[in-house]
Amino acid sequence: MQVILLERVAKLGQMGDVVDVKPGFARNFLLPQGKAKTASEANIKAFEAQKAQLEARNLETKKEAEALGEKLDGQQFVVIRSASDGGNLYGSVTPRDAADVATEDGFSLDRKQIVIREPIKTLGLHVAEVHLHPEVMVTITLNVARSVEEAELQASGKSIQELAAEEEAAAEYEISELFDDLGGAASDDDEAPVASNE
Repeated sequence: MQVILLERVAKLGQMGDVVDVKPGFARNFLLPQGKAKTASEANIKAFEAQKAQLEARNLETKKEAEALGEKLDGQQFVVIRSASDGGNLYGSVTPRDAADVATEDGFSLDRKQIVIREPIKTLGLHVAEVHLHPEVMVTITLNVARSVEEAELQASGKSIQELAAEEEAAAEYEISELFDDLGGAASDDDEAPVASNE
């Protein structure tokens, strides 16, 4: 099925391109969202007549997206989740979660604008893409932690796994020191003079 694009569509083409797409993609995505029209003679003529208006509207939305992108790029958002001692989440962090925390911080984002390339199933800092416009993409960082204090530690550069390993090493050191002290006391007892029966 041939359609004429009314805006830039990633991996498909630029505004005004006539492209071949599968009928289901056109019927279910491009046409209902107003991203394209069927490539009939009448629609192509109508596009040519409206091309200047569409380009102006596209430029205006792109400028708005760039302004928001400058504020949003590189921002870090804290996502509080339950997790095991090993740092594995009970569930995962979704684009909806990312959109919710960004909206709470004053950025109006929709979950459809956020792309998480790898599933987020562990505590730590994770990067997500935000597509504000077909031509404007920025990245944000999701700081996934069990508490605000943990999030602050992670933001300073330490991972929860590193902190757990440090705490475990400190505990093992204390235990070994305790046993060394006890072992020393026991060996002192062994060296006590033995009374002879002569």
